[in-house]
Amino acid sequence: MTSPQAPVGRLVVCPTPIGNLQDVTLRVLEALREADVVACEDTRHTSVLLARHGISARMLSLHEHNERARAAELVARMAAGAVVALVSDAGTPLVSDPGFALVRECLAAGLVLEVLPGPSAVVTALVASGLPCERWRFVGFLPRARRQLAALLADTTDTLVAFESPGRLVATLALLAADDPTRAVAVCRELTKLHEEVRRGSAAELAEHYRGAPARGEVVLVVGAAAEGRAALSDALTALRDLIDAGAKARPAAAAVAKLTGLRANELYREITRGEQ
Repeated sequence: MTSPQAPVGRLVVCPTPIGNLQDVTLRVLEALREADVVACEDTRHTSVLLARHGISARMLSLHEHNERARAAELVARMAAGAVVALVSDAGTPLVSDPGFALVRECLAAGLVLEVLPGPSAVVTALVASGLPCERWRFVGFLPRARRQLAALLADTTDTLVAFESPGRLVATLALLAADDPTRAVAVCRELTKLHEEVRRGSAAELAEHYRGAPARGEVVLVVGAAAEGRAALSDALTALRDLIDAGAKARPAAAAVAKLTGLRANELYREITRGEQ
C-alpha cells in the first residue's frame, strides 16, 4: 500500500494532459511542485506545462534511448530519499510511453510507487467511440506488417483500441472493410485539442471518407468486436497460421483445419494467402 506521506524516497507517476493543458489534476500539480526531480520524456515539452501552471522544477530526460541508464540513476536518488515525479509528453506514462524500466527497478529496489489518476487518450477514445466498453483491449501502435495487422484486426471478440498514424489510417480502414465492410469503427483524432474529431461509422464508410479527406494529427482507432461468424473464422485462421509457422504447407493445413472446424478449406486458404499479399 502506498502513501503520499511516505517519509522515504518514492516514485510518483503523474499523468499529464493529452491536449488541453487545463486537463491536469490538482494532485499531479502538487506532486510536480514537491518533487525533487521530474523525469520527463522531453524536457522542452514538459517545461510548457510547468510554466503554464507556475511550477519551477528540476527536470531530467527519460526517454526510450536513455531509460535504462537513467533508471539506475533515479533509483539511487530515491534510495537516498529523493521524490521523483515521472511524466511523459502526454497521458499516462508507460502506456505506449517510456517509464516501464524505471517502475520495474523502483519496485525491485523495494521503493514506494505512487500512481496518480489522470488523462488517457485510450480511455477517452473508448468512451467517445460509442462502442461497448464492458470488454476491451488496448494493443498500442498497430503493427506495420500486413499479415500481422490482418490477424490482429480479425482476432477479437472485444472492442479494440489502438494508436494509428494518419498516413496509414486509410490502408488500415480498407483492410477492415475488406474483411467486414459493416464492422463498427470510430476514428478519434486530436482528442481534447482545438480540432478534435470523433467520426463513427462502418469500416467501409470511414475508409471512403478518409480516402477523400486524409486525417491529420494524433489518431486513436476504436474497432468494434468482430461478428460471431468472423470470430470463428479468426480462430480457425489462427490455428492455420500456427501450423504454417510450424512448417506445414498452406493447402494441406487448410484442409486439416477445415475438417476440425466445419469451415471450407478453400475459404481458409484464400484468407490466409490474402493476409500475406
